Amino acid sequence: MAAVLPVESSERPVAGHARWVRLTHWILAASVLTLAFSGFEILMVHPRLYWGKTGNDLTPAILELPVSRNYRHGGWAPPVTFDRGSTPVVSAARTYDIFNQNSWGRSLHFLAAWFLLLAGLAYLAAGFLGGHVWRDLLPRPRELAPRVLWQDLAAHLRLPMRPAAGGPPYGVLQKLSYAVVVLLALPLMVVTGLAMSPAVTAAYPGLMDLFGGSQSARTIHFFAFAALMLFLLVHVAMVALSGFRRQLRAMTIGG
Repeated sequence: MAAVLPVESSERPVAGHARWVRLTHWILAASVLTLAFSGFEILMVHPRLYWGKTGNDLTPAILELPVSRNYRHGGWAPPVTFDRGSTPVVSAARTYDIFNQNSWGRSLHFLAAWFLLLAGLAYLAAGFLGGHVWRDLLPRPRELAPRVLWQDLAAHLRLPMRPAAGGPPYGVLQKLSYAVVVLLALPLMVVTGLAMSPAVTAAYPGLMDLFGGSQSARTIHFFAFAALMLFLLVHVAMVALSGFRRQLRAMTIGG
């Protein structure tokens, strides 16, 4: 997203962002990209989503994603009989070896999540204490008027797009999108990620119950990730259309 400037403001010097905003922005960006890569790799191992406390290949899924060979694979190994006359035990073992058996994707995902958490906490602490959140991210009630929203949307859809400011003040759509990402989507991804950790939920079982089970947390985690990726695509497109070099300079070396 980008705050579009009037034509007469297009030649103003780039103000840039505060140093702590630039630092946390790039740490968060690197963390999110690493989490997206490793998270998709984890999803490829088991591309099915469930709701509740349990879910596996032998239980119905609420959503199946055709993202790897594990989707509608070749079948299961034969049922196992432990002693004569007993009922065979259904096995969920696949008829071929799955990839990522050493779980490197989960290890990388967990490592990147700590960078995301620490950088996010630093951003929120500085943002709340310094007034950045109240001043720049949360829209004023008058900005939520339908006429104002429509004007800002029309400005973003009009091509060629006018140059954007290299930092605050932001437009109302930019404020809304940043506020949703910073105050809702990212915290939700962190909390649902913790709710899927057996070590965390063993110490704090109420966290898993908050979402109705680890499988529900996994499903919410996936949709929060999808929303974050959609924001990232729109964000990069808006930066490119509203002055890529100007915006990049403002977010790296400042004004």
